[in-house]
Amino acid sequence: MNLSLSSGCVPTAFKHAVVQPVIKRSSLDHNTLANYRPISKLPFLSKILEKIVLQQLQTYLERNGLYEKFQSGFRQRHSTETALLRVFNDLLLITDTGCPAILVLLDLTSAFDAVDHDIILTRLEQVVDLKGTVLTWFKSYFSNRSFSVMIGKYSSTPALLRCGVPQGSVLGPVLFSLYLLPLSSIFAKHNVSFHCYADDIQIYLHLTGLASSSLHLLLDYLRDVKEWLSQNFLTLNEKKTEIIVFDRDTSPGRLNDILGPAASHLTDAVRNLGVIMDSSFKLDKQVSSVVKSSFHQLRLISKAKSYIPYKDLEKLIHAFITTRLDYCNSLYMGLQLSLLQRLQLVQNAAARLLTGSKKYDSITPVLANLHWLPIKFRIDFKVLLLTYKF
Repeated sequence: MNLSLSSGCVPTAFKHAVVQPVIKRSSLDHNTLANYRPISKLPFLSKILEKIVLQQLQTYLERNGLYEKFQSGFRQRHSTETALLRVFNDLLLITDTGCPAILVLLDLTSAFDAVDHDIILTRLEQVVDLKGTVLTWFKSYFSNRSFSVMIGKYSSTPALLRCGVPQGSVLGPVLFSLYLLPLSSIFAKHNVSFHCYADDIQIYLHLTGLASSSLHLLLDYLRDVKEWLSQNFLTLNEKKTEIIVFDRDTSPGRLNDILGPAASHLTDAVRNLGVIMDSSFKLDKQVSSVVKSSFHQLRLISKAKSYIPYKDLEKLIHAFITTRLDYCNSLYMGLQLSLLQRLQLVQNAAARLLTGSKKYDSITPVLANLHWLPIKFRIDFKVLLLTYKF
């Protein structure tokens, strides 16, 4: 790797973060709580500098195969859709063999803010194999960072910051992915399938008749993961941990008995990277969520339609409706016709709102004039597009 940067090219002025309290109201105890989130004050020049470093770092990682194979976050040609496609497909293959499948969703608490600077530098040196000037530059990048707390016009004295990647920085996401690289050894040890997207970790395996041995394997695995996270100053958010079992023949009571203490995290539907997955693979809850939120947005847009120029109205509909219909829609391949029709009703309503067409006018010529593919063909197009890119 050839970074032509000296250790002194990250000025201290670029390394300050401000922590501002965001007041939120708890739905549990109705007490007013302050949620402290660091906001990094990053000059434009700093982001340009990081962009240059990022391009060289990504080239080095790709060329040497150092990226985690099953990490889809912050990588070219990867997305939440590719992550979900892989996991969804593997779960279908498991259930097709007649075995139940179990999916566990893990979430980390303030993961980006907990990255230990000494540990990440060790990762860069020992795992990523950065040496010499490059490693010295990254040591300079992490050193002498400070933060202060600001409330209104008052601010505290700056204090040294020994952990965390800067929020809003260009390098932060990739550095966090490198921080998690050794976690894959835990997965390999237990021979458990996994997929990550940033700090969202999905693990899944097949359960042979829901035997207790499979449960012990899962619990041992979770224990090792939690221990590794603790050693690396990361915290598992157990409140957001969810477990879903894909098995039509086992009653919920039977599942609770088998899962034991983990049964409190058991649910029949989970929101996974923005998509609601249910234990029967029907995706009816996902479709209902998309339809409900889309019609809500259409009602809001319709109230302001008379004040919005046509081109801006078209952009609004694309931003708030089309993106919802297209998000991870490759998962809809093979979906029930009745569910596809519900999604089509949303697109029809959006087309009528944009063009001013009447309710009983044929929608086919309207969609053709707008060059909008109907829902079913949008799904086919997405699958073909992904296949071409692969």
